[in-house]
Order: sequence, then structure tokens, then C-alpha cells
Amino acid sequence: MLYQQIAQNKRKTFVLVAFFCLLVLAIGWAVGYFVGSDSISGIVIAAVVLAFYVPITFASAKAQVLSMSGAREIQKSDNPMLFNIVEELSLAANVPMPKIYIMNDPSPNAFATGMKPDSSVIAFTSGLLERLNREEIAAVAAHEFSHIRNYDIRLMTLCIALVGVIVIIANMGQRMFFWGGGRSNKRNNDKSNPVLMIAALVLIILAPLAAQFVQLAVSRNREYLADASAVEITRDPQGLINALTKISSDSEGMKNAKQATASMYIASPFGRKKKQSSWFATHPPIESRIERLRAM
Repeated sequence: MLYQQIAQNKRKTFVLVAFFCLLVLAIGWAVGYFVGSDSISGIVIAAVVLAFYVPITFASAKAQVLSMSGAREIQKSDNPMLFNIVEELSLAANVPMPKIYIMNDPSPNAFATGMKPDSSVIAFTSGLLERLNREEIAAVAAHEFSHIRNYDIRLMTLCIALVGVIVIIANMGQRMFFWGGGRSNKRNNDKSNPVLMIAALVLIILAPLAAQFVQLAVSRNREYLADASAVEITRDPQGLINALTKISSDSEGMKNAKQATASMYIASPFGRKKKQSSWFATHPPIESRIERLRAM
């Protein structure tokens, strides 16, 4: 069942990427049409932005996430127990040994980053290492190994990059609308196409919101899959249940938490102090995750 779910998620990845790329091109058409220029030119500009922005995001994502979190690399002599846990799980998950980073933060949390398994990193907060026992730390590490093994990090980075492209192009269109650029010319040329004008305006306004909803839904779904994969690695659902229970008890959240990287963590880095609606949540409710784990 688990392997079928992983295979199904990989198939969905192609559909998701195709959806985002088509949405980017549709936004380009909308901006080009709405401001009075050739619609094809708008699509070409969107494709050029896509071709440059996505590779740059991929190349710099790991360094940016680590820098924004304030994480620093440690060696085995700094924390032998943690290294032993990660080494054991690396063998169990059949994933190359990742580098280990520590974030000096009392809030219990962790994340993984890296576009490929052989260049991956797992970062733990000092609060997580202090509050959780060995079994629970292993469960958290297994969850992050699951993200690495399932290429979730690559997918989420791609989603973030594509949403960024959509927001950039949509903002260009919105600024042109409010500044009045090209609108009078467009009205003269396309008085017979009010439906297309309305469609272009709706795309410019709503596409960024729709793209973010899709990205967050994917993020929540991947957390459920990573929980299930972690149990497959450790054969210990109770360890992850206990770890999530302790993590959810944190009310303050992380000091360096950023909305842009929130989906990378095992749980929301904002703690309970920042309430999010289910539409905008980066993670499914921990109660729901624990319920699924107990059902295993």
C-alpha cells in the first residue's frame, strides 16, 4: 500500500508541474492581452521568466533555507548520539548519509533540504534535541529521510519557484492595471471581446491565490506520506506519535521562522501562537497526523 502511494505521488508530480507551467503561460497571456500588447509576447515573456527564475531558485534553495534558519553544520564529535541515529537510518532508508545541521532555537522542530539524496541536509533545533528522547529523535529523522527519499524537497522547491513566477508576473499585470498602462489602447482594439478582458483580469487577480492554495495542499499531503514512510523505516509509529505530541506542545514557535520556508519543517515553525486556517496551513493538523499513525 505504501509503495503504491509513493508511486501515485510521483505520477501526481508530473501533473502538478504541468499545471503550474500552464498557469504561468496563462498569466503571461493575460498580462499581454490586458495591457494592450500582443498576447504571444506575454506568453514568451512568461516563459523567459520561468526559464531563468526556476533554475536560479533550484541552485540557491539549500543555501537560502539554511541561511534563513540560522543553521550551522556539526561534526560527529559534537553530537555522537545524533550522528549514530542518522547513520543507522541512512542505511535503513537506503539514502546517502546527509550532512547534519543544528539550529540554536528552543522550539522543537527539524527540516531537510537538498535537491538530491546525495546532497541532502537534515537540520534539528537544539530544543528538539533537548526535549525528545532517542526513539523520538529517530522518528523525526526518519520523517526527514522520507522527504529526501521521496524527492519531496525537490517538488516543494519547484512549487515555491513556480508560485514565485506566477506572483511576479501577476504583480506586473496588476501594477499596469492600476497605473493605467495600455488599457485605453486595449479598449480601442478589443471592444468586441469583453469576455476575454474579464477572463484576463480574473487570471491576473486570482491565479496567484489559486497557485498558493495548490502548493499548500501539496505540502500537507506530503507530510502525511512522510509520516507513513517514517514508520516504514523505523517500524515504530509510537515514536513518531510521541515526537509530534511534544512538538505540538510548543506555543512560542521558532525565532527565525519565515513563511517562505515554513513548509520545509516537520511541523509549523510558528507554534500555536499563530493560528492558520486550514486553507492557508502549511501542515495538516498534528491531531490528524497522530490519528493516522495510531490507525497504522
